[in-house]
Amino acid sequence: MDNRPSMPGTSLITDPPPRRSRRLLRRVLVTALAGGVVAGAVLTLLPGERRQPVARPPAAGPQAQAGTQAQALTTVTYGVPAALPGLTALIGRQEARVRAQPRDARAWAVLGSAYVERGRRAGDAADYPRAERALRTSLEVRGTQNSQALDGLAALALARRDFPAAKRYGEQALKAAPKQWTAYPPLIDAYTGLGDYKNARSTLDKLLALRAGATARPAVMARTAAVYRDRGWREDAVAQLTDAAAAARTPAEQAAWLAGVGQLAWERGDLPDAQRHFEAALRLDPDQGAALTGRARTLAGQGRTSEALAAYRSVVAKQPKPEDLLELGELYESLGQTGLAEEQYTRMRTAVRRAAAGGVDEELLVGRFEADHGDPWEAVERLREEWQRQPGIEVADALGWALHRAGEDEEALTYASVATDKTKGGGVRSALYVFHLGVIEGELERYGPARRHLQEALRINPSFSPLRVPVAREALEELGDVPDEPPPSE
Repeated sequence: MDNRPSMPGTSLITDPPPRRSRRLLRRVLVTALAGGVVAGAVLTLLPGERRQPVARPPAAGPQAQAGTQAQALTTVTYGVPAALPGLTALIGRQEARVRAQPRDARAWAVLGSAYVERGRRAGDAADYPRAERALRTSLEVRGTQNSQALDGLAALALARRDFPAAKRYGEQALKAAPKQWTAYPPLIDAYTGLGDYKNARSTLDKLLALRAGATARPAVMARTAAVYRDRGWREDAVAQLTDAAAAARTPAEQAAWLAGVGQLAWERGDLPDAQRHFEAALRLDPDQGAALTGRARTLAGQGRTSEALAAYRSVVAKQPKPEDLLELGELYESLGQTGLAEEQYTRMRTAVRRAAAGGVDEELLVGRFEADHGDPWEAVERLREEWQRQPGIEVADALGWALHRAGEDEEALTYASVATDKTKGGGVRSALYVFHLGVIEGELERYGPARRHLQEALRINPSFSPLRVPVAREALEELGDVPDEPPPSE
C-alpha cells in the first residue's frame, strides 16, 4: 500500500530534476573491523581567556552584518534554526559583551545557546563545553529560575544525546516559565529519547494549547511533525513540515524544514521527491547538514553512485560527523572497495573520539558499527548499558540487531519487536527496523512473519541501505513465495 501524501510541499520547490532509473548496488561480504573508542580530554573555553580564532563569515557591509546578527539572535532566542555565518558573528559579539559585563545573565545564556546551535550545525562538539560553561555562568548569575539558561542546557543535553539530562533541565525550565513555549520542544525530544511516548504526546498537547506567535509557529509545527512521524502518521507529518517551511521567517529556518520534508520522502522511498527538497534546502542554506547528507544518500539510492560518492566526500570534508563517515564507509563497502571503506571507518573512530571529548554520547552509533563491522558482543555490552540509561526505540532496534549478530536471536526478537510495536511506542515506519525484525524471524524459522516483514521493508523504502537491500532481496528469494493459505488466527 502506498502511503505517500498527494501533496508533499512541491509548491515551495522549483526546477524539479528529471527522474533517473534505479540500479542495485553490488553486495559484498561484510569485513570485520576491530577497534575501540577512547574518549579524549574535554576542551573548555574560560571566559576572559585567550581563545583560538574561529572561522568568520565573508566580509559584508555593516548593515548586512547587523541584519545577520539580528536574525541569529532571534533564532537562538526562539529556538529555531540559524545560519552559520550569523551564529559566528553573534558569538563574537556576545563574547565581547560578557567580558565587558560579566554579570549579564542574558548575554551568557545567549552566548551558550549560540555555541550549542553552532556546534550542532557545524558538527563540531568542541563548542559544547564552551556552551556549558556559558550557560552555567548564566545560572550562577541569575539563579535556578533562569529559564533561558535552562532551555539552553536542555538543548545542549539533546545535542550530546543525553536524554536524562535534557529531561531534567527541560522540566526545570517548564517549572520556571510554564507559559514560555521554548521549554516544551526540548522536553518532547527528551521524553522520546527515553521511550516515554505518553509524556512526549501530552507535552506536545500542552505546547499546542499555548498558541505560539508567528515567530514560533513554524518551529512548533516542525516539532509536531516529529511526534506525528514517530506515531506513523506520515501524511500529517509532511503537512506540518510543509506548512512550517511556508511560514518560515528566514532562509536558514525554511531550509531546515524543507530538509525535514526531504527526509520524510526518503523514508517512504520517494527518492526524486526527497532530492527535490534537499536541493531546495541547499539553495537556501548551503550549510544545511541534513540536506547535504540527504542528497548524498538519495543519489546512492538512485544508483547514481559516482555523484553520491562525490557528495558524501564533500559532506565529510566540511562536517566530518561520525554518522556520515559510517554511511560513506558502507557505500564503499557495498561497491567492493573495502580499503576505502576501512579508511572511512578509521576516520569515524577519530570523529567519535572528538565528539566524546565534547561530551557527546556516541554509544548508539558505536554499537551499530560494532554489530556490523566489528565485535557484536562489544556492541551488545554497550547497547545494554545504553538501554538501561535511555530506552528509546533507536536503542531497542540497535540492541536487537546486535544480539542477532551475536547469535542470541530469541532475545534479539524481544527488542526488535519493541522497536516495531505501536503499542510500545514503535510506530515509526522504518525500513531498517522492519528489515532487522524480518532477518531475526528468519533465523528463528518463523518464515511467514520473516517473509512479510522483509517484503514490508522493501515496500517502505526499496533503497534504504546499499548494504542491506541486497541481503533482504536474497533472503526473500530463499524464503520463496507467500503461501496461499491464510495465516493462523491469534
